[in-house]
Amino acid sequence: MLAVVFSLFSPVHAETPVSPVSPVSPVITVLKNNTNISISWEPVNNSEGYQLFYAPFPYLGADTVASIDIGDMSLFSAELWESAAYYVAVVAKGNENNSPFSNIALFFISSLEPEPDAAPLVNGNWYRPEVGMSWHWQINERVNENYAADLYDIDLFDSSAQLIDRLKMSGKKVICYFSAGSYENFRTDKDRFNANELGNTLDGWPDEQWLDIRSENVANIMIDRLDLAALKGCDGVEPDNMEAYLNDSGFDLNARDQLAFNKFIANEAHKRGLAVGLKNDLEQIDLLVDFFDFSINEQCHEYDECDALQAFINKEKPLLPSTNEIQGFPLKTQGQRS
Repeated sequence: MLAVVFSLFSPVHAETPVSPVSPVSPVITVLKNNTNISISWEPVNNSEGYQLFYAPFPYLGADTVASIDIGDMSLFSAELWESAAYYVAVVAKGNENNSPFSNIALFFISSLEPEPDAAPLVNGNWYRPEVGMSWHWQINERVNENYAADLYDIDLFDSSAQLIDRLKMSGKKVICYFSAGSYENFRTDKDRFNANELGNTLDGWPDEQWLDIRSENVANIMIDRLDLAALKGCDGVEPDNMEAYLNDSGFDLNARDQLAFNKFIANEAHKRGLAVGLKNDLEQIDLLVDFFDFSINEQCHEYDECDALQAFINKEKPLLPSTNEIQGFPLKTQGQRS
C-alpha cells in the first residue's frame, strides 16, 4: 500500500532520532531534460553532507532501496534511460544525527510527445474499472469516506495520500480528478503557467481559463500532475476539460490538436500505471476509445449524448454518469464541480 512507499526509509530514520542540533529536512526539486535528471535543494544548516536514497517505481520492497553518499553537494545529476522511473529522497547528515527525510519525489523519463497519430499503450498493469460498479464522485469539501461504493472519484490536489490510502485499505479504488485543459487560479502549480498559455474564461467558471494545449510547458505540467497522482497512490485519473477545440478558447485549436493532447494524456497515465477516463470530447470517441479505460458523462440524456457513448459500451468499458440516467450503472454521487 501507499503508506509503505511513504515510509520507504523509516527503519533507517527510526535509528537516527532528531535532536535540537540536527539539520532540518532538505526540500528537493526534480528537473528532467530528455534522459537527464537533476535533483537539487538549498543547503541545510548544520549539515556535514547529504545522502540520496532511491527506489524503483513501482515499489518492489525494502530490498530495492539504495543510497548514494554525495558529500556536501546540493545538486545531483545523472544520465538515465528511456522509461526509467524512481522515487527519490535526500537526508542531510549531521555531526551526531541526521535530518528527517526530505519530501519524496517521483519521476519518469519519457520521450512521448503529443502526436495525433499516436498508438495506444495496450500492455501494462494498470487498473481497469469494471462495468456495473458503484461509484462516489466528490471533488469539493471534506470527502465522506463512508459510502459503500466500489470506486471514489476525488480531487487530486485536495486529497492527501493518507486519505487515498485509507480508501484503498477499505477495498475501494480511487480515481483522482484534475483539469488537464484549463488553468485554475487556485492550484498550487498555477505559477508555472505562462501568460500566453492562458485563454478565455470557461463559461460558468470564472476562476478558470482555457489552456493552449499545444504548449510544451503545459504538457510538462500535466506530466507532473500525473506523477503526483502516482506518488499519492491514485488508481487512476479523471482529466477534465478535454475539448478546448470545440469552445471559444482564445486559441486557434483544431481537432488534431485536441486528439494529440488527449492521446498524450492517456498514454502518459498508463505509463504510470494509472487508469484514465475520457471526460467530454464526444466527437472523437471513436478515435479515443482504445486509449481510455472508462468514460464520464454528466448529462447524457439531457443533452442527447448517449448514442455517442456507444463505442465504450461496445468495448465493454464502463460509463460513469453523474446522474442515474443510464440503466445498469448504479452509483452514489455528490459534488458540484463538473
